[in-house]
Amino acid sequence: MLLFDMSRRQNHLKNVNSMHSYAPGEEPKPSRLILLTQWFDPEPTFKGLIFAKALQSYGYDVEVVTGFPNYPGGKLYDGYRLRFLSREEIDGIHVTRLPLYPSHDGRAVNRALNYASFCFSALIYLLFFARKADVLYAYHPPITVGLAAALAKLIRRTPSVLDVQDIWPDTLAATGMVKKSLLLRWLGYLCLWVYRRMTHIVVLSPGFKKLLERRGVPEFKISVVYNWADEDALKIAAAGRPALMPDDHRFRLLFAGNMGLAQNLDSVLDAAKIIAAFDSNVDVCFIGGGVEAERLKKRTVMEEISNITFFPKVSMGEVGAYLAAADVLLVNLRPDPLFEITVPSKTQAYMCAGKPIIMAVEGDAADLVRDANAGITVKPGDPKALADAALALSALSKTARKKIGNAAQEFYKANLALDCGVKTFAQIFDNVKNHHR
Repeated sequence: MLLFDMSRRQNHLKNVNSMHSYAPGEEPKPSRLILLTQWFDPEPTFKGLIFAKALQSYGYDVEVVTGFPNYPGGKLYDGYRLRFLSREEIDGIHVTRLPLYPSHDGRAVNRALNYASFCFSALIYLLFFARKADVLYAYHPPITVGLAAALAKLIRRTPSVLDVQDIWPDTLAATGMVKKSLLLRWLGYLCLWVYRRMTHIVVLSPGFKKLLERRGVPEFKISVVYNWADEDALKIAAAGRPALMPDDHRFRLLFAGNMGLAQNLDSVLDAAKIIAAFDSNVDVCFIGGGVEAERLKKRTVMEEISNITFFPKVSMGEVGAYLAAADVLLVNLRPDPLFEITVPSKTQAYMCAGKPIIMAVEGDAADLVRDANAGITVKPGDPKALADAALALSALSKTARKKIGNAAQEFYKANLALDCGVKTFAQIFDNVKNHHR
């Protein structure tokens, strides 16, 4: 269920229309919203153009403040060159682009320069060039975007909302991006400083909320808004089964997305061997790419695991066809306390696609699947439990599996869809704006 918690402040907040009277025929002036994010279309990003347009439909005058597009390759996109400031309009959304150091390689120094340069540019723009906003929204990661927003708030007194999509420094330590304990400690202090200066904070799961509370952020200052799926992309599905997909007479378990160390996909290969010993009609399929993809393919060949298929990486628009053709969809992560308080984005995509889910993740993501009656949850890193879940679902009739998939889809529409999330964000923005007045 979507959570929107402003409990201790709620009595102080009033609707903006009750605070102002307008002359007959006079239209209220749209609230001005600055959407601050280091990455924006045409870069692949989650809360990008679709989010901005949805907020505009709620009556906000949206200005996106972002960098020159260079992610994920670390090189400027064709048609762009670094300038002090560039303005453009994309589908009716005003976009202001600021200079940064283009980089997205694995070297910590280059990544730090990339983050710090945008932070500096954003701060200068927000302080000296941006028109006064009613609300400033900042998307984190990286935390440097939140730092620019917090410093601008101190000086210009703009109500500010921070959207925490990643818990720093925990994620940096878990992924190995930062290994020095002293630096991690100072990054922790920086994050807490930013959190305390935001008017409000939005997080993607109840676990994130509890963690920030334990770190000293007041409970009333945090709202949970689950992420949504790329609904338009998932609707773009080719007619019928993709040519590479095993035929309809076989049961198809599909993992879609990044194949990295965090996904712990060796356990899925182990599960596939167990499955093959009991039912030769079950195929375990992978689509996507990542640092582990080639090694996993080689292991499959060396160990002659015959019931595994790897599909080539495709665009998000094409992924929808594979999800639609699968019988069951898999979310798999290695056991880690950090993963217990997050909700992998593929969870929402799978629910939106209307397919049963095997959730090999504990915590908040598993709770969503259980709440929605959307599939089976299993202990992560347990190949036998995963194999048992796959075999149990394969033994069901197509009608029974469709019922589970429909439950997942209905839960998504009622609680996790884009419309639900944007409506909650609009309420939060109105509340912080009105409270500031």
